[in-house]
Amino acid sequence: MQNKGAIRVFAILLALVSLYQLIFTYQTRQEENKAKEIANGDPQVEINYLDSVANEPIYNFFGRKYTYKECKEKEINFGLDLKGGMNLILEVKVADILKALSNYNTDNTFNEALQIAEQKEKSSSEDFITLFYKAFSELDSEARLAAIFNTVELKGKIDYNTSNEEVLKVIRAESQSAIDNAFNILRTRIDRFGVTQPNIQKLEKAGRVLVELPGIKDPQRVRKLLQGTASLEFWETYEITELVSNLIAANSKVIEIEKAKEELNKTEEGTQAAAALETAAEKDGAEGLLSAIESDSTKVDSLAMQSQKSLFSVLQPSQRQRGPLVGYALVQDTSKVNAYLQMDQIRALFPKNVRFLWGVKPLPQRELEDGTQSKQEIYELVAIKVTTHDGRAPLEGDVITNASKSVTPQGGYEVSMRMNAEGSNVWARLTKANIGKSIAVVLDGYVYSYPNVNSEIPNGSSSISGDFDAKEAEDLANILKSGKLPAPARIVEDTVVGPSLGQEAVNSGLSSFAWAFLVVLAYMIFYYGFKAGAVSDIALLANMFFILGVLASFGAVLTLPGIAGIVLTIGMSVDANVLIYERIREELGSGKGVKLAVTDGYKNAFSAIIDSNVTTFLTGLILFMFGTGPIKGFATTLMIGIATSFFSAIFITRLIFERMLNKDTDIKFGNSLTLGFMKNTKVKFLEKRNLFYIISGVVILFGIGSLATQGLKSGIDFSGGRTYVVRFQEDVSATDIQKSLADEFEGAHVEVKTFGGDNQVRVATNYMVDESGEDVDNVIEHKLYNGLKSYVASDASFDDFVNDYRMSSQKVGPTIATDIKTKAYYSIAFSLLVIFLYILIRFRNWEYGLGALMALVHDVLVVLGIFSLLYKVVPFSLEIDQAFIAAILTVIGYSINDTVVVFDRIREYLGLHPKRDRNAVVDSALNSTISRTVNTSLTTFVVLLVIFLFGGETIQGFVFALLIGVVVGTYSSLFIATPIAFTVIDTRAKRKAKK
Repeated sequence: MQNKGAIRVFAILLALVSLYQLIFTYQTRQEENKAKEIANGDPQVEINYLDSVANEPIYNFFGRKYTYKECKEKEINFGLDLKGGMNLILEVKVADILKALSNYNTDNTFNEALQIAEQKEKSSSEDFITLFYKAFSELDSEARLAAIFNTVELKGKIDYNTSNEEVLKVIRAESQSAIDNAFNILRTRIDRFGVTQPNIQKLEKAGRVLVELPGIKDPQRVRKLLQGTASLEFWETYEITELVSNLIAANSKVIEIEKAKEELNKTEEGTQAAAALETAAEKDGAEGLLSAIESDSTKVDSLAMQSQKSLFSVLQPSQRQRGPLVGYALVQDTSKVNAYLQMDQIRALFPKNVRFLWGVKPLPQRELEDGTQSKQEIYELVAIKVTTHDGRAPLEGDVITNASKSVTPQGGYEVSMRMNAEGSNVWARLTKANIGKSIAVVLDGYVYSYPNVNSEIPNGSSSISGDFDAKEAEDLANILKSGKLPAPARIVEDTVVGPSLGQEAVNSGLSSFAWAFLVVLAYMIFYYGFKAGAVSDIALLANMFFILGVLASFGAVLTLPGIAGIVLTIGMSVDANVLIYERIREELGSGKGVKLAVTDGYKNAFSAIIDSNVTTFLTGLILFMFGTGPIKGFATTLMIGIATSFFSAIFITRLIFERMLNKDTDIKFGNSLTLGFMKNTKVKFLEKRNLFYIISGVVILFGIGSLATQGLKSGIDFSGGRTYVVRFQEDVSATDIQKSLADEFEGAHVEVKTFGGDNQVRVATNYMVDESGEDVDNVIEHKLYNGLKSYVASDASFDDFVNDYRMSSQKVGPTIATDIKTKAYYSIAFSLLVIFLYILIRFRNWEYGLGALMALVHDVLVVLGIFSLLYKVVPFSLEIDQAFIAAILTVIGYSINDTVVVFDRIREYLGLHPKRDRNAVVDSALNSTISRTVNTSLTTFVVLLVIFLFGGETIQGFVFALLIGVVVGTYSSLFIATPIAFTVIDTRAKRKAKK
């Protein structure tokens, strides 16, 4: 083997990089275990501890110190199906944006075109604005868009003479700007949920955003906050000098109250009476509480507690001489500050029209006034002045017509904005009345900026300056622009996984992984002997280490399908070793020595390994391109596993063998039980081809008959709707539950099926699937609760039901279901085309490509037919959804893997024996691959069977499809692909001979 030194260096570097990446996961787990010990079962204490160490160094790598937060960003991230949480896809509808841009024009042609575009969008790959314009033109070829969009807000961009093409450019740009604004607003709102490792990203379809919130406790609150329209406001502010005395008085009052509480808790009697005295404090203030304790003879002076329990212990007062900044607080102390400031006796110490709001983002450390170098996140508290009778802001964001980032003469950044006529008048009065003071820019109740007013601004054009960097200025400009387009984000896909179900998924996934791994390790040693088997096992261990390291390096999310992808990779990764070992056996059988047999075995197996890995990798790539969510995770792990297993099987094993052979180690590649396995078989593959055609034809006809009569069970991924997994304390009847829910869901389709154990069911319904209001999910969950009341504890409230019984939920809107279905069709068709072209190029023979393509179609039809025949019978889900499409594509990849190896051997044999009878040579080549094909398929089948048994009910249907696919793919690669290819070759030869 050439370049051994370079291969060793690469292997060492890859191992070091993997180790480096995995250390971060180890360090975060150590810190989280420490947090659990400290919390002793209290989740809030655990969260507070992790917040407190977020910016503290926990790992030192050669002088580079990494904080817990930095380690967390580099660790292997578990998906929501493994740790519980909420997964959402939100959509800002372009139709809503166009309505707002037109100032809600009532033109019939305009509104009808919008409706037509919304209908066509469900089944079209074109963007919404293109569909809208086509419908608009078809309804009235003379209609002009300028008449619709010539509004005050778009003045200067569109007038009555603007052409339709130019208007389209403007509304496209404005729509994209509105979508960007919505994304920024969603990102800001998500940052305030306080979850660890939230994920938000734009999807390829305009207006769609993916949001993942692990560990979320209140899904209904999340839905409400994320779907609300942005509220942008401009407020007058208090000067800090006006509130200093009030703050000091408030601090003293808090000390009194805390002192009273502390003394109260010193006695058993006080502890028992705490609730009553708290009520007295609320009614009569701190004085009432203090006087109630005066008679307590066991009162102890607790002045020492003042420094720990006061307003200023959690809120550091501002030292500025001007401006509305009240003070600073650590992120974990903000709730305590809020609690103090909301107490009636504290509020009474401040002016009635003062309101305290927090800054939207943590304060950079460089801005701390007292030199504090705390590494924890610190937020500003700003004093807002309410000057209107109704308590609303004097100016709101709907008056802004444009905002943009600009560069100052000093090289810094500021934000320029323009207002409409109404806003300009109010802005002029507001700035004139606040010269020398600040005006706060507030979005969703959080302060983004509080610029100082230097002079009256009469024309509505002004700039906001501050210590902005380019990104901060851009974000603020987008926030200011968001006020003019009230287009709410609507949830089109919604998945909630309870933490207990997530933990069960982790346990089942890891157990399936461990068992499958052990089975493969043991099998390789049994079949190929201790030494040769141990070498392949070392490569397998190295492969797993590399996969996890690369996953961490890429920041990939590990999901349950991802674990299935890794476990499947284990089964498929032995394929390369099996190919090599079988070739070495053949070389040894021809009389060669061990060293030469090993060299020739690797050389002769290389072509087949390359072909089989490339075709499977292409399938994974297509799956990654067209899949979403967990399916991407499966594809990612599959592709990474193929790459790392290729390196491990080809290069690491070769290095080990060469070292062993240099030391004259006696190596056997089998034993008395396995050396003769399936050798000297003489199956007449081409002679019996018609028999195989009949067998396959009968199976496919049965499947087609079932597809025509009872069809397939579509999952909500493809049909739209909602599903809930509900677990009860005792076994229940799915039929009885379905009857209970039928009336509650008012005639809508409801399906209930036992899911896993007899005490757990899966409820699917299309009730209100087309509704998108904020409260729809809450309404449906209440109906679910009402329908299942008789099956849960008598004292279980709705909240108890959601937290203790409803294990997970999923919603897919009809629009996104159509998109998923379309992508699924494309992915299957594209994968078949790509594989056909690859084989055509690789083997320079279109008949081979046709044979492989027909074998793949055969495999897909058989799997579909079996799913149609069995989905009403088996006790697990056989729905057609994204996971099923992933399974089909994996089956395609696996089947083509086998087929390519077979074709490669046929090509080799035909080259070696050009003068022998071709059919006999082909049969001989096929017989020579049986041992390898059965060996690999058996290994993969056993691995999948372990996953099926131990991997949990959520992926049983997915794995069942793979189990069928392995059997059918093995059969088709031997009995369908080659016979079809040579049937076509024979037919062409006969026609040519006749001519």
